[in-house]
Amino acid sequence: MDFEVLRKLIQIVKEEDISGISIEEKGVKYEVRREKGGSAAPSSPSPVLHPSSPVPAKTEADDDLIAITSPMVGTFYRSPSPEAPPFIQVGDEVEPGKVVCIVEAMKLFNEIEAELRGKVVKVLAENGKPVEYGQKLFLIKKA
Repeated sequence: MDFEVLRKLIQIVKEEDISGISIEEKGVKYEVRREKGGSAAPSSPSPVLHPSSPVPAKTEADDDLIAITSPMVGTFYRSPSPEAPPFIQVGDEVEPGKVVCIVEAMKLFNEIEAELRGKVVKVLAENGKPVEYGQKLFLIKKA
């Protein structure tokens, strides 16, 4: 664990007055969140470590649909560059290990990979917009 990274994240959360931030560096995920409380003054951020890979989450609508979620707070990108085509489109087949998007956090571009085999049913996140930890990015129909 790199405490300098944690110090920088805590400083960013305090200075920007945000509820939290998350990054992944060298296979370690760092997440700093403000505690929710009744006091008017914000509480101190505390580090929380989470698994570094996105975990598919079941949706309530259909047992065959699985959501690919964001493993961190950052900016969602559907393609590797503005002029490149998206990694995946609705109707595309995905397999475990296929890159489906990029989430950029603190100038680090993290490729998000599918963890299951299936067909893309819906894109839930908007290109170039912020996403939160655990936010659903895509809905996949299991094959």
